[in-house]
Amino acid sequence: MYIIVFILSIIVFAYAEPGKAPLVQLNDGRTMPTIALGTWLGNSTTGRITPVGYETEQAVLWAFEAGYRHIDTAWSYHVEDQVGRAVKTVVDAYNLLHEVTTTPKVCDAGCYVNRFKKNIERSSSSMVPALSREEIFVTTKLWNDAHARSAVVPALRASLAQLKLNYVDLYLMHWPLGQFANGSYDYTHYLETWRGMMDAQALNLTRSIGVSNFNKVMLENVRAHQLTEPAVLQIEWNINLQQPGLLAYCRQHNISVMGYTPFGALMDKRRADSPTHIDDPQLTKMAAKYGKNVQQILLRYAVEMGVIPIPKSITSSRIFENIDIFDFQLEDNDKRILRKFDRGYRTIPQLKWRDHPFYPFEKKADYPTTSTSTVRTDASTQQVISKGDLNDKSAKMNFRDIKI
Repeated sequence: MYIIVFILSIIVFAYAEPGKAPLVQLNDGRTMPTIALGTWLGNSTTGRITPVGYETEQAVLWAFEAGYRHIDTAWSYHVEDQVGRAVKTVVDAYNLLHEVTTTPKVCDAGCYVNRFKKNIERSSSSMVPALSREEIFVTTKLWNDAHARSAVVPALRASLAQLKLNYVDLYLMHWPLGQFANGSYDYTHYLETWRGMMDAQALNLTRSIGVSNFNKVMLENVRAHQLTEPAVLQIEWNINLQQPGLLAYCRQHNISVMGYTPFGALMDKRRADSPTHIDDPQLTKMAAKYGKNVQQILLRYAVEMGVIPIPKSITSSRIFENIDIFDFQLEDNDKRILRKFDRGYRTIPQLKWRDHPFYPFEKKADYPTTSTSTVRTDASTQQVISKGDLNDKSAKMNFRDIKI
């Protein structure tokens, strides 16, 4: 019976090969893979795309099969539960295979099938690796509705419950600005929120902590107050928004940079204002030269510029293609060509928050300022309600009330 169980297990699960992506050392001594699968489903013409089935769970399983070991998610994406199920699938497989190969007495084949029937059904078309929890790097993020210092740990515990994990490897402050469940602005200073992040790390609920969408002034403010240095800064980064000054600052202070939206608006036909499109002749010529597609060239360029890209996809072929970037290097002249695509063009400016005092991006003169604001003061905080933005379907976000 021992042999039957072992053979059955390797039909569906296989011992994992090492992840394809090299590791980078963070400033807190931990390591992180240099590419991650993004799990934000994106926006449609009617607003945020919401999960309807197991699409993210399946994408994460494909990613593990392809060699990803880093999964990037967030509470606001509403897929933490799917990410957690995928992680549980491969970790349970690892634990069972370890049990089978190290313990003389295990349950019979019927017991095995009963315990893992759903996992077998979902993964029978692919060879899902058996991974220990320590082989997987999970990043999630604090949403804007939990910026009070006392709300950070409960928010992370809520994410951990969705992920079914005891800890995450990296917890990021998603934005430096807060917003209450009723849509009004939370003026809690991001330094207070950061102290809550430090509390979460001290409780071992997260191995590392970092920030997302911070600018250089905000990073310097953390340093000026002698708080824990962020291990990671996650920002929008692509060839149309290369932010060399911010990258140089992060290199100087040993802050690792993750880049979301690594393809910018290049593939979005709705964005007529995009300065570059995927069929640009220089890009297609460069891709042909290396025997790759344009997306792989862009991801490889990010890696060579010291940025950890976060391509998102729920398509198997693209997930496999996007990590197939570690078998070549770009020539210096090609990198010079790619640097010239920088236009300072921000794909996701989040204009609905531009009136918040901690809005982190440049306020361009041509940005419309159509929203009206009402200021009110209550016993605990001053809030700003942006009336116009709350009626914009594409600007709507989901919030929660954190119990503290």
